[in-house]
Amino acid sequence: MKKNTPMKRRRFLAGAGLAAAGASVVAKTQAETSNDSSFTPQRHAEDRWMDELGINHRAFVDSSTGRGGIAAVNFASNILRAHAMGYGGSDEDYGMVVCFRHASAPFGFNDAMWEKYSEVFVGRTQIHDSNGDPVTHNPLSVGRTYGNRDNTLANLANRGIHFAICNLSTLSMAGMVARAAGRQSDEVYQELVANAVPNSHFVAAGVLGATRAQEYGYAFMYASDED
Repeated sequence: MKKNTPMKRRRFLAGAGLAAAGASVVAKTQAETSNDSSFTPQRHAEDRWMDELGINHRAFVDSSTGRGGIAAVNFASNILRAHAMGYGGSDEDYGMVVCFRHASAPFGFNDAMWEKYSEVFVGRTQIHDSNGDPVTHNPLSVGRTYGNRDNTLANLANRGIHFAICNLSTLSMAGMVARAAGRQSDEVYQELVANAVPNSHFVAAGVLGATRAQEYGYAFMYASDED
């Protein structure tokens, strides 16, 4: 399975993500299509990776804010932990996707990009060091510092969790960086894509990807600022 695949604007891997208003966490399982319905979801090559995950269970945890991104990795870990404790299951039973879009999108990039573009990333996530020091690394690359417990991106990737990164947000951040530095936005975009975190897939847009994920049988959760 390809991961961290560079993409052009017209070719995206579709993932999952859709905000739910007014609740800290909203869980929604996909409704099965009735037997007499003529609707059959169209399959796209860009979505194929979603169908390669999870034989027994599938879940997608969405986030669109900095604090929500931290909550999302904690909730994903909790699902796997509860599955093991309550059902005697294992991580391998799950197709688990965490989506970083809008203000949580910077979490989809490695420490090198955070060090280089910290001003843009911190401005977008609004995640600050408790000591007031500049945040020059991905907050989710370290444990027990920003509220993500031991749920670092590396630990979660090792457990088989995948990450969907919103391409529209990536394009937006590339444009911001390019304007500030006098560079070409496509150059910055390609650099960001090449430095995505492990087990990541760029999605055309998180809100669009959410509908595709549910067509593939993923249960949906939204992690807000309040965990």
